[in-house]
Amino acid sequence: MIHPASEFPAMRRVTQSLRRSTWRLLGLLVSMPAAVVLFGMVFMLASEYFEDKPIGFWASLEWASETLTTTGYGAYAPWSHPVMIVFVILTQFVGMFFLVLVFPFYVMPYIEERFEVRLPHLLPPMNGRVFFYRYGPAIESLLDEFQRTQTAFVVFEEDMELARNLRNRDYDVVFGKLDEEPGVLSGIHAARAVVANADDHANAICILIAREQGFNGPIFALADDPLYRPPMLQVGASEVFTPSHVLAAALAARASKRISPPAEGMHLLGGLVGLAEFRVRASSPLAGRRLGDLRLRVRHGVTVIGQWVCGRFTTAGGPDTRIEAGGILVVAGAHANLAKVERLAIPIRRSGPIILAGYGAVGRKFVEMLRDSGERTIVIDQQDLPEVDIVGNVLEHETMERASVRSASAVVLALSNDSEGVFATAVVRDHAPEVPLIVRANRAQNIPRLYQAGADFALSVGQVAGQILAYHLRGEQAVAVEHRLKFIRVAAGGLAWGHPWRDRVRERTGAAVVAVERGERVIVEFDNSFVVQPEDTLFVCGTPGSLESYLREFETMLAG
Repeated sequence: MIHPASEFPAMRRVTQSLRRSTWRLLGLLVSMPAAVVLFGMVFMLASEYFEDKPIGFWASLEWASETLTTTGYGAYAPWSHPVMIVFVILTQFVGMFFLVLVFPFYVMPYIEERFEVRLPHLLPPMNGRVFFYRYGPAIESLLDEFQRTQTAFVVFEEDMELARNLRNRDYDVVFGKLDEEPGVLSGIHAARAVVANADDHANAICILIAREQGFNGPIFALADDPLYRPPMLQVGASEVFTPSHVLAAALAARASKRISPPAEGMHLLGGLVGLAEFRVRASSPLAGRRLGDLRLRVRHGVTVIGQWVCGRFTTAGGPDTRIEAGGILVVAGAHANLAKVERLAIPIRRSGPIILAGYGAVGRKFVEMLRDSGERTIVIDQQDLPEVDIVGNVLEHETMERASVRSASAVVLALSNDSEGVFATAVVRDHAPEVPLIVRANRAQNIPRLYQAGADFALSVGQVAGQILAYHLRGEQAVAVEHRLKFIRVAAGGLAWGHPWRDRVRERTGAAVVAVERGERVIVEFDNSFVVQPEDTLFVCGTPGSLESYLREFETMLAG
């Protein structure tokens, strides 16, 4: 005997393929006419029995339709029998009930799922594409760069609204629930790489399914907790990164000289030459002026190495370089000469504790690094945690007074919300205009807002993660989160018989000669008649890239 269900396989497949909203809509289409017929029949019988007013079938249907849809009638009112009046009232309420439910429970879900159909539920051909599991701030900057350079990628997103937004931005998006539909990753074996950017547990599922689907390429996972790194590697990840900890290290390097000294190789000059940072006030005579007009080398015997403006360090390119108001000027020279420049700008304070506001994942790692290096720290947070020194809100002046923010060597804002971070930046800058202010962000697009609010240095987790992934996915040279200055000791080379400051050294290379060793003497000031001798040894300062340019341009080498 054949099972009755097997007689209609086509009908069964159609039934199984219908969505929940479609069933609801079909139920609506059936229930509303049924309600009209039911109430119309009752009305027809009740009108004849209770009101002694015989009504025909079609007239009864018309009454029920007008009542249930609240469009009104009037031809059949009034009624005198209480039962009839109660019935009419009940029918009106049922009509209102239908009207209230029809949109949220029937029409809107149906429309939403019609939009959902526009989102692909299967991977496109993955040859040469990078697969990203879940969208978020950590990969935001990288995807923008991928989009700009037309690098092929696909984002698998489980949030429908976010998936639609990404689709509207012309991203290739696949929508689905990976833990419920592992088959949606069919075809991932042809991908160039996989990046898992969900929470740690979901990342593990993504890694396992990708390997089950035959993907043998690199899988890079972005982890929240470094404790989960070994398990992710065990289930198949090639590399596991913790961008929040890298971000904390970058902020710590900017806040503390003990973690990252201002210039490598300064010990070569002993105590003869110093390196100082000066914040240039808008009212300073340096603000907006060209180096060629200021003639700081001639007048004060110092060399401007470069300046920090909106978190970017640029080396001084020559006499046309303009000093920006609000920027931080990096100057090298004899200590006595540096003291002369202090009268023209504000020296950056390097004494006092480093104050951190926000003791989350980034803040905890930041404090750990600073305390390991021997730095004195003060932690502000709204939660009373064991490592928190001051419980309070950094937006409140009373909290900043308790922390002595004006006496800090630096203030670091590691708040979890970018909006709060932008506002806190403005508040702290207004309270302590001379203290270096370093801020973390979640999204890269908020970095310009932080600089506008008064930050001296700002960095987002998206920038950090983007640099890490770009290095592994595109083979790009890893970009340091901030430039570091370096002193090198070189032979005279091609600068022999020239002048350290007049032979366009800075314009040609971006580096600067700050001192000359001649016999037992180290010369840090050069008059117009000074000439570099072939046997002299030069001390050159610059970024690693500019120093390489100097060695090539002047055909010289490091001195022994």
